[in-house]
Amino acid sequence: MTRTIVFIHGAWVTGDCWDRFVPFFEAKGYRCLAPSWPGKDRPVEAIRTDPSPLAGLGIGEIVDHYARMMEGLDEPPILIGHSFGGLFTQLLLDRGLGVAGIAIDSAPPKGVWAYEPTALRSLITTLLQWRVWRKVVRWKYSNFRYAFVHTLSEAAAHAAYDRYVIPESGRIFFQSAVALLSPKSPIKVNFANGARAPLLLIAGAKDRIVPPVINRRNHRAYAKSGARTDFREFPDRTHWIIAQDGWQEVAEHAAGWLANLGLD
Repeated sequence: MTRTIVFIHGAWVTGDCWDRFVPFFEAKGYRCLAPSWPGKDRPVEAIRTDPSPLAGLGIGEIVDHYARMMEGLDEPPILIGHSFGGLFTQLLLDRGLGVAGIAIDSAPPKGVWAYEPTALRSLITTLLQWRVWRKVVRWKYSNFRYAFVHTLSEAAAHAAYDRYVIPESGRIFFQSAVALLSPKSPIKVNFANGARAPLLLIAGAKDRIVPPVINRRNHRAYAKSGARTDFREFPDRTHWIIAQDGWQEVAEHAAGWLANLGLD
């Protein structure tokens, strides 16, 4: 059986960020799909020129977008998400969608304390914008450098920024920031859901925007669930863990974990 993997990207980028993982997993026999969020299914330059379709885009709409796509597949897929995509992976698994999920440097669901100093510094200029929930926000290179790629060389960091980074919906950051105060938060997960498919959480030890302590809290939050939940932390990895040097080790671990599930 040829299993399908749906890759879910995070904020500030498109599905193009998976351009290393997709051929890696295709070479292992998987069918790989890396669809972008609504409004991002265009070339990077086109989004930079006209990001208006992203204005007001929320987490619920994005997760529903992936849910509809998954429901149209011949079989439930494996999910692999990065950053906000890791959070969306958890939300989709909680809905009963997907046969397994891997959340890499995942943004945390509601109830997981996320207000670490480096995380706040990474997003403070975004969150303080007036009526950010209605806006499309842009990220300066200096923000990307601090939050995503601070251990990379200046040349490698600039190359990543120029190739991948796009404007973003401000609403997703607002929804995440106020989740603890919102009874109907779209990032609420039933941590005790014992029927959920297996989940692997992966953290980068040098991540600033989602420090590994957040991923460890996320993992502990599932302690009362009977569903399999595993955790792995990789040293010397930033938030750009899926594309920086050494990404192959992360991909190999993910592939080995999937193989050990015996999904075929």
